[in-house]
Amino acid sequence: MIEIDRSGVELSSAVDNQDVVLALRVVSPKMELDDLTSIMREVEGGKDGPAPTSTQFSTRETEVSETSHSDLLGCEHDMSLVKQEGCWSRVKPYVGSGALVAVGYMDPGNWATDLQAGSAYNYQLLFVVLLSSIIAMFVQTLSLRLGLVTKLDLAQACRLRYSKWTYRFLWVTAQLAVCACDLAEVIGSAIAFNLLFGIPLIWGVVITAFDVLVLLVIGENRMRIIEVLIVAMITTICVCFAVELAFARPDGIEMLKGCFVPSASLITNPGMLFVGVGILGATVMPQNLYLHSSLVQVRDKSKSSSAIAKAVLYSTMDCNLSLVLAFFVNAAILVVSAATFYRSGHNDVADIGQASELLSRVLGSKLSSILFGCALLASGQQSTITGTLAGQVVMEGFLNKKVKGYILRIGTRLVAILPALIMLLATGDGGVNNLLIISQIVLSLQLPFAVVPLVMFTGNKQLMGEYANSKVTQVIAWLVALIIIALNGTLVVQSFQGSR
Repeated sequence: MIEIDRSGVELSSAVDNQDVVLALRVVSPKMELDDLTSIMREVEGGKDGPAPTSTQFSTRETEVSETSHSDLLGCEHDMSLVKQEGCWSRVKPYVGSGALVAVGYMDPGNWATDLQAGSAYNYQLLFVVLLSSIIAMFVQTLSLRLGLVTKLDLAQACRLRYSKWTYRFLWVTAQLAVCACDLAEVIGSAIAFNLLFGIPLIWGVVITAFDVLVLLVIGENRMRIIEVLIVAMITTICVCFAVELAFARPDGIEMLKGCFVPSASLITNPGMLFVGVGILGATVMPQNLYLHSSLVQVRDKSKSSSAIAKAVLYSTMDCNLSLVLAFFVNAAILVVSAATFYRSGHNDVADIGQASELLSRVLGSKLSSILFGCALLASGQQSTITGTLAGQVVMEGFLNKKVKGYILRIGTRLVAILPALIMLLATGDGGVNNLLIISQIVLSLQLPFAVVPLVMFTGNKQLMGEYANSKVTQVIAWLVALIIIALNGTLVVQSFQGSR
């Protein structure tokens, strides 16, 4: 038995009936393959040369021992860092996409419906906000699974699985939804500029367009920068509404009751049903389904089954935590509206500008109006960024054409800005609220064209393999799709009836 023990290498060789058994353990990362091969040949002896003498072993030991203890200590230090950072390093690649998607659930369209719900029906529609958030979590989970498993976003999957005319029709509807969403965000930002600085709405639209282009140029091919900007804006919204809640002092018991106990009036009261459906229509955004299935692929290159399973798990956690935060923001808007407007007898507040003015008057603090404007500006700006990204995903996915990002983004912005400018020039500031309503109706009309393909794809075993929806999940998915279609159809019908 020959044993050699030195820094970084431990060898043992047993010779029995001319059979050589060699065990080699390498500790040092500095050890080269040629060195190890040479040592193995020396230990084996008769194959490529004579057996090494004690002097040769001593020489080899001296050479190998030059791998200093400091190197080994450095290696051990690196390993300790891996152990300390292991949890974060595993999760980090999957964090961020959820925040970008959650932005769509805090846009100015949500503000309008939440303000109306709180002022007209107190806390009763908090249950609808909660239900809408749960549905959103479900469909967004389907979207991210599609992207991680197939390495296709929803637009690409439609192009590859459907006929030319079908996927082009879906592209048109998706592009209209993106433009409608951008329209609402631009208007929201313009209103915020008007509230904070007194800038006319028409100039606010122009400033918002320029501002978002600057942000997008900074974030070109730097998704982490965009994510940091979005998180900063979400934090701004949360801080602003935390202070607003402190000013409003809502009734905690009534608030919890409205959140977890559904009211029978949801069915019996047409007005409440209309607003409730509006909350759902403003919450579940079709462009988010396209965007999310693409975002999860940016940093994930998983191919093995275990790696995909891990990616799905961590991405789902990131998504759900982000949407929980979005739920609290929407709930806070409704609660502030209920505690401020409903309690003071202002039961018909659907205009965002009117809401800001009433806040400072009812609460007796100019700060509340300023915070409201800051939160609205952050909401509009973050939503325009993600809306433009969604437009890029939709166009490239459906048309399979790579166009420079800034060209797509400028085009998307212009398509969203032009209707706003035309409406403002034609009707003045009074037409802004109508534009918001129109944008939400367009989104509602498009939603089934995104949800139905998503449910079909994620339930397809040929496409998804072992990650296809189970029978129970598929049944739930179709029920959710049918509920969304029915409620959004109701919203559209009631909107047209109300406009007559």
